[in-house]
Amino acid sequence: MEILTMKTKIFLISALTVGLGLASCDSYLDINYDPNSPSDENVTTDMVMPGAEMAIAQHYGDFLRITGGYFAQYYAQQFGTSNYQDYARFNMSASRSSRTYTELYQKALNNLKNVSDRASASGDMGTVLAATTLRAFTFQVLVDCYGSVPYTESLNPEILAPHYDEGLTVYEGILAELDAVLAQTDPAASVCTNFLFPNESADSWIKFAKALKLRILMRMSDVADVQSELSALVSEGDFPTADVVWANCWADEAEKRSPLYSEEFAPGQQQNLVANLAIVNTMQVRDAMGNIAYTDPRLAVYFNPNTEGNYEGSIGGADYTQTQVYNANYWCRPNVTYSEPVALISVAETEFFLAEYYAKYGSASDAAAHYAAAVEASFASEGVTGADEYLARNPYDNANYRQCIGVAKWIALAGSNGFEAWCEVRRLGYPAFGTAQGSDFYANSDDSFDTSSYVPGTLYTPIQVFGQVGANQLLARFPYPEDSSSRNSNVPDFPGYTVPVFWAE
Repeated sequence: MEILTMKTKIFLISALTVGLGLASCDSYLDINYDPNSPSDENVTTDMVMPGAEMAIAQHYGDFLRITGGYFAQYYAQQFGTSNYQDYARFNMSASRSSRTYTELYQKALNNLKNVSDRASASGDMGTVLAATTLRAFTFQVLVDCYGSVPYTESLNPEILAPHYDEGLTVYEGILAELDAVLAQTDPAASVCTNFLFPNESADSWIKFAKALKLRILMRMSDVADVQSELSALVSEGDFPTADVVWANCWADEAEKRSPLYSEEFAPGQQQNLVANLAIVNTMQVRDAMGNIAYTDPRLAVYFNPNTEGNYEGSIGGADYTQTQVYNANYWCRPNVTYSEPVALISVAETEFFLAEYYAKYGSASDAAAHYAAAVEASFASEGVTGADEYLARNPYDNANYRQCIGVAKWIALAGSNGFEAWCEVRRLGYPAFGTAQGSDFYANSDDSFDTSSYVPGTLYTPIQVFGQVGANQLLARFPYPEDSSSRNSNVPDFPGYTVPVFWAE
C-alpha cells in the first residue's frame, strides 16, 4: 500500500501489525469489523483521513482500474505473460477481488467511520462531509462490483455476520447520507488534512458530493423514478469545474508512486498491459483502402506507440506464445507515469451524465450542448486540441443518445478510469458487441493477424472467452469475494456472471 507521509505510514503499519496478531480472534471473523480502528484520544482526524484516502486510491486506482480496463476492452494481455489472461477472457474468480473488498471495508470504510464519528462529536461538519462523500463513493464502487454488499449492518462490531443489502437499498442509503450532511455543511467550513482537496474549504467537497449524487441518480434512473431528485440537483448546477483526482501527491520514490504505476510500470515490475485493438482501432480510423484517415489526438496521451512508432492494439484472450511476429514490442502500451492521477470523477463524466439527463427529461438541444461540453472537457483534461473535429465526425444524435453518449464516454475514460467505463458500458449497452469475434482477428495456427472485420466503436468476444459468460456478453458482476463467503454465513447465493447489477436490469 502506498502511503505518503511518515506519520500516516507509521500509523497504518502499526495497525496492520496489531491486526495480524488478532487475526485468529473471534471478533475478527468478518472483514466488516476492524479491531484496529483507532480509539486513542491522541489520534486525530488529520492522521486517519489520509490513510483512508490512500486505501481507496490503492484499490480503485490499481486493481479496479486494471480489471475494468480489461472488461471495457482497453487492455489486452502482454505477450508471453498470463497474469491477467483471465480478465482478458472476461473471468473474475472469487479470490481475485478478496483483498480489494477486505481493505475497502477495513482500511477505508472503517477509518472513514472513525473520522466521521470524531468530527461529528466536535461539530466539524466539513470533515463529516468529506468522510461521508468518500464513504458513499466506496459503497457505490462495491455495489457496482458485486450487486449486493453489507451496508445497514456493516461496520458494527456487535454483528459478526452482517446481511448483504440489495444494491438499490445501498444506493438509496448513501444518497440519504449525502443529503443529510450537505444540508448541514457551510461551503466555507474547514476540512481536516486530506490529499484530495488539500487546504481547501468544504465547498470543493460539496461539489464532489453533488457530482457523485448525479452519477448515482443517473445509474438509478432506468430502474427507479428519480426525475425530481435529478431535476433539483441539475437546477443547482453546483458541480466541480476540474476533475476530481488524487494528484500532486505522488513522488518518484518507492511506496510513494501512483498505484497503477507501482503495480505495472515501476522499475523491476513485469509489464502485463498492452492496448486492446477495440479502443485503438476506434480512435485510429482507416479508410476503405486501410490507410489511417483520422487519429484521435487523445490516443497518443492514452498509449505509447510501439517500437516502430505505430499504434497497434492486441486481441483480448489471445495467446501469442508461439508467434515470432507479435512479440512484446509489436503492441503499444498504456502511457502511465509515477505521478499518474487516480481519477474519481471527471468534468467530462459529469457533462455526459447531464447530456443523458436532458436526453431523457429535457431538450435535445441541451443534451447536444452538454455532449459537446463533455467531449471538450475530455480533450482539455488530456491537454490536447481537436475536439471540434471529433464532434464533426461524431455529432450528437438524440434519437440514439445511449449509443452516442456511450461510445464517446468509453473513449473519454480510456486513459483514466477503466472501472467507471466498465460500469457505463454495462448500463448504457454501448459500445455494443459487433459481429466479428476475437477468433476472426487472429489465427494462431498460421500466425495471421487481420482486424479488417472489426467495426469501430464496438466490443468483441475475446478468444477463449470464459464459458460462464459466453459469446457477445460482458461480465456483469464479480462473484462474492472469498474472504467474505468463507466467514459470513449470510453471503447470498451468487446469481451468475451475466446477471446484471440492479441498475442494468
